[in-house]
Amino acid sequence: MRKIDVINLIKCYTEGNDLGFRNVAYKIAKEFDEAGDAQLSEYIMALLSNANIFVPQVNEDDLSFFRKIDINNEPLPLPECIQEDIIGIANAIGHNIGVNKFLFQGAPGTGKTETAKQLARILERELYAVDFSAVIDSKLGQTQKNIGTLFEELNNITYPEKVIVLFDEIDSIAMDRTNSNDLREMGRATSAMLKGIDSLNERIVLIATTNLFNFFDKALIRRFDKVVDFSRYTKEDLCEIAEIMLNMFLSKFKFVGRNINLFRKIIRRMNPVLYPGELKNAIKTSMAFSKPGEEYDYLKRLYYTVCSDATNDLKKLQMQGFTVRETEILTGVSKSQVARELKEENDE
Repeated sequence: MRKIDVINLIKCYTEGNDLGFRNVAYKIAKEFDEAGDAQLSEYIMALLSNANIFVPQVNEDDLSFFRKIDINNEPLPLPECIQEDIIGIANAIGHNIGVNKFLFQGAPGTGKTETAKQLARILERELYAVDFSAVIDSKLGQTQKNIGTLFEELNNITYPEKVIVLFDEIDSIAMDRTNSNDLREMGRATSAMLKGIDSLNERIVLIATTNLFNFFDKALIRRFDKVVDFSRYTKEDLCEIAEIMLNMFLSKFKFVGRNINLFRKIIRRMNPVLYPGELKNAIKTSMAFSKPGEEYDYLKRLYYTVCSDATNDLKKLQMQGFTVRETEILTGVSKSQVARELKEENDE
């Protein structure tokens, strides 16, 4: 143990800096462990735990390329086929038999990253994502070295069974080497990634995501225990998910009204229906921008987002299957006036 660590420990204690104190204590425990005194290291950890002081699973000062991801409790609706795959992954992790590397592939907005967050929440693990913008370096050979450092840091995590690591958009570094403009540099980077994954501690759960699966390096695909396709949404799946999201936001925006039939008609006007990520943003933005005094203003805004068209063409709305009352909501024109103008048009 170094003198500076003792000084920092005392300083943190006198200043009442609990976070700093536990980080220094964690560092000291790790130094004892590296020096071969695992018993003393575990004793320090036990003291911290018994003192009701949170012991971080990862000392973020030891990680050059990672950032901790916040996890929320929002619902994550998925098609049954994808749900079954995710349940299988949770079971595999629970069995602790070395099945620990998973690749989520699919278009943007299909729920890949959000699913990783929910898995971390369900399994009560912290989630850390790799910042590949910091890993990739223009200097020749530096990216390869950074990947080596990345995996060295991963394998030195003190409590790997309490962590999930996310390689979000791993395609930024692992594209097919035969299609790269710089075959040698991309080859070195991908080879370093292959080597790192092969040496990964089996107690660490690794989830990678890609939007470009068809261009993904085939050797790297074989390193993953399971590939989950997130593009398996039907139109009915997406319409059901839209309603779940609507209900979630209705509970947060107290001034808006519920008209599920009109909402369904608007969603079904989408061609194609948006994937969950974009769908969530469209519904949330429509509510956020709506006028507080008009409970259905968000539906008018959502219709405009879906159809990219003004909602003042009464005949067009009628042909799209909207009722007189629904047309009143979408246009602000009274029901009596809507009925009168439509009758006049039909009589002509």
